Amino acid sequence: MAGSHVVMTVTSRCGMRRMHRRLCYCVAAMKRIFFFVLLSTCAWTQTQQLRTRWEELTAPDFRAGIEKSGGTCLLPFGILEKHGPHLPIGTDLLNVRKAALAAADREYAIVFPEYYFGQIFEAQQEPGTIAYSPQLQMQLLQETTDEMARNGCKKIVIVNGHGGNNSFLPYFVQTQMYKPHDYVVYLFGLASHAPGGPARKTKIDMHAGESESSTTMVNFPDLVKMDQATTQSGEDQHRQHLPDTLYTGIWWYARFPNHYSGDGSAATKELGEYEMTQWVNSIVEAIKAVKADQDSKKIQDEFYQKISHPLDTRP
Repeated sequence: MAGSHVVMTVTSRCGMRRMHRRLCYCVAAMKRIFFFVLLSTCAWTQTQQLRTRWEELTAPDFRAGIEKSGGTCLLPFGILEKHGPHLPIGTDLLNVRKAALAAADREYAIVFPEYYFGQIFEAQQEPGTIAYSPQLQMQLLQETTDEMARNGCKKIVIVNGHGGNNSFLPYFVQTQMYKPHDYVVYLFGLASHAPGGPARKTKIDMHAGESESSTTMVNFPDLVKMDQATTQSGEDQHRQHLPDTLYTGIWWYARFPNHYSGDGSAATKELGEYEMTQWVNSIVEAIKAVKADQDSKKIQDEFYQKISHPLDTRP
């Protein structure tokens, strides 16, 4: 009987060891499953992050995007016009939205679809130019910002990508004082050539020249035909002889009748990357500033209240 007891004890211990090993194996397997599920969940969450493109958001995601951005939306503003003999007609439109989207990826904001209904009368003689009437430009932009605001965009940042809008867009923003609005329009002006970076090779560089060609080369290399860059002249023709105190609408055509200013063949990838990085960084900072701005709306509302009864305003 004693021997049997020893055998049973040893057998029990062996069984317990086997059960312990099986339990350890199960726990290890469960851990592996847990981490697999966790990683899968994280990957799914990353793929489900809110998109920035207005047109790609679902209705529920759009609502979430408005909340996440604090009602901050970007309106990249381009144009359709000739860009020398080597860049695409939509260069301004393509590049400004590329920059806005890159900035919104870093500092979340909803980005409005392609918008090209701006001022470009000075290029009507060139193929591919779409120039809308002044009345339509103003009305369409006003109704667009009104509709954006109706959908929750209470802070609208117009990001200008076209030099021909340099007078039109500040005027549009100024006209927001004409009557009350429940939103604020901010203008991020046309980006100037960023200081520093790779040395420039050209002195004239205003349209489809060294800088713009470099940026487009980086953003859309398949759309640039650099071998065509020297087939037309981008030199200043100096066909007007007026003092700087006088301005005429024909000034651009008088100086650059080919709608080309500079030499696109001088473009480099290094300059394009530098210009694009500086541009995106500045838009990111602008988005942050707009999100933090709590003053403009209050001051604007105060102004709207006073314009309805100016006699109550102390002289």
